[in-house]
Amino acid sequence: MKNNIDVLDKLRSEGPKLFLVGRPNFDYNSFLGFLETEGESWLKSEEASTPENIVEVAGRLCYMSFGSRQFRKCNKDYIDNLIKQGHESVLEHVSWSFILTGVSRAFTHQLVRHRVGFSFSQLSQQYHDENDATFVMPNIIARFENLVKSWRRSVRQSKRAYQELLGFLQSDAFHRLTPLEKREFHRAVRTAARSVLPNATETKIFFTANARAIRHFLAIRGGIPGDEEMRIVSALMLETLNQEAAALFSDFAIEQMDDGSPIVRQIPIDENTKEAPALKEVAR
Repeated sequence: MKNNIDVLDKLRSEGPKLFLVGRPNFDYNSFLGFLETEGESWLKSEEASTPENIVEVAGRLCYMSFGSRQFRKCNKDYIDNLIKQGHESVLEHVSWSFILTGVSRAFTHQLVRHRVGFSFSQLSQQYHDENDATFVMPNIIARFENLVKSWRRSVRQSKRAYQELLGFLQSDAFHRLTPLEKREFHRAVRTAARSVLPNATETKIFFTANARAIRHFLAIRGGIPGDEEMRIVSALMLETLNQEAAALFSDFAIEQMDDGSPIVRQIPIDENTKEAPALKEVAR
C-alpha cells in the first residue's frame, strides 16, 4: 500500500494535469459536396483549424453567406464578429474531451455545477478503493511549515479512519449481518467509509464541453483571485485550446498574479491587431 503522505509534496509541485483526448472532426469532402449542389463557393482561410472552420460554416449556413456574399471573408474576422455580437450558439457545434487529474474533490464539486454544455464522468468513491488515496494541499497552506504539519496530520488521521472503517465493514462477520448482495454490500460499506475523507482527496474526472460552455466557464471561473485551483485549471484549458482553435478564445488571456500563479482575464477583441489571412476559394 502506498503512503499518501510521501507523495503529497510531489503531487502539489506537479499540480493538475489536463489531457486532451477528444477533438472535433470536419468532413471536408462532404461539405464540398454540399457547396457543389448549391452552386456555391467558399473563401476558406488557409490558417483556420478544424473547429474554427466548423464554427464558420455553421454560422454562414444561417444566411448562406458563401462566396461573393462573404462580407467578412477571413475566418478570424467572422468568428470575432460572432463573439462581439453575442451570437455564440454556433460555437456549440465544436466540443473537446479531457481527462483531468491531480485535482481535489473540492474543485470538482465546483466544476460539475456547470451542467449546460458539459458532460462529466468522475472517479467513484463508491466503487474505487480509496485505501491508496492521495491528497491535494492548497499552495496557500504549503507556504507555512506549521500549517503544513497541521494539514498533514489531519489528512493522515482521515485516511487512517477510512482504512479502519472499511476494514471492519468489509469483514465477513459484518457482511453476514446485512441482507445485501455482494455488489450493493461493497457500495454500502465504501459509501460509509468515504464519509471521513476530506475535500482535499485527489480525484480524476473525464469531461466533455463545447466551445460556448468553455468560454462561459473561463469568464466566470478563470478570474477568481481567491480560488487558485480553479484558476490553474482554467489556464490549462485555455492554453490547450489556444493550440486547437485560438480564434474561438481570442478575447481571453493568461496573466500572472503577484504570487506567480495564473489568472484568466477576458479582454476586448482588438480588430486593429489582425493580419490579413491567406484565403483559398473552394467548390466554385
